[in-house]
Amino acid sequence: MTRVVLADDQVLVRAGFRALLDAQPDIEVVGEAADGEEALRQVARLMPDVVLMDIRMPTLDGLAATRRITGDPALADVKVVILTTFELDEYVFEAIRSGATGFLVKDTEPDELLRAVRAAMAGDALLSPGVTRRLIAEFAARSKEPTAAEGLEQLTEREREVMALVGIGLSNDEIARRLVVSPLTAKTHVSRAMVKLGARDRAQLVVLAYESGLVRPGWLG
Repeated sequence: MTRVVLADDQVLVRAGFRALLDAQPDIEVVGEAADGEEALRQVARLMPDVVLMDIRMPTLDGLAATRRITGDPALADVKVVILTTFELDEYVFEAIRSGATGFLVKDTEPDELLRAVRAAMAGDALLSPGVTRRLIAEFAARSKEPTAAEGLEQLTEREREVMALVGIGLSNDEIARRLVVSPLTAKTHVSRAMVKLGARDRAQLVVLAYESGLVRPGWLG
């Protein structure tokens, strides 16, 4: 059972998400919060698997709350998924840098929301390839001179290759087809790279791919 906390200052938004999520046999909404401070209290008390976190909330915004959650070793297993009205919200970039697993627009299709919650729980790819590529484009626009990521030398040649493909926005299935391996093998390489580099999730692996120079601006297809 995936346990979820909803953090959004709009009652109707929370009610809609709760109705959808609670109708699933493998998902349970265990708490709700109307602001960032309340979200932090709920997360510390309930220890959910996934937090659906709005960005713009009173008292403490979702970005600050996300940093608090992802920076607390006691909450290392909690995945934060950012909710936003706009796909290219200026705060989403910083949220990913702060440890959020990914983000969803609030008017996303119900099936996509359910897939995202389950993917976050599994530690799998949360961002769709299209959204990932837009996020990478933002990295490209802000990119500076690459610096060596700590632990990069621990990766095998194949793991570096896979990490670079993650960095340009490919899913595990797309990586498998590119390298002519099984999706499970591709996923294993991604997981090993994440463990060796201390990345919380796939989104942070994208950050490291850019910051280390494995992926550079202009590589987007």
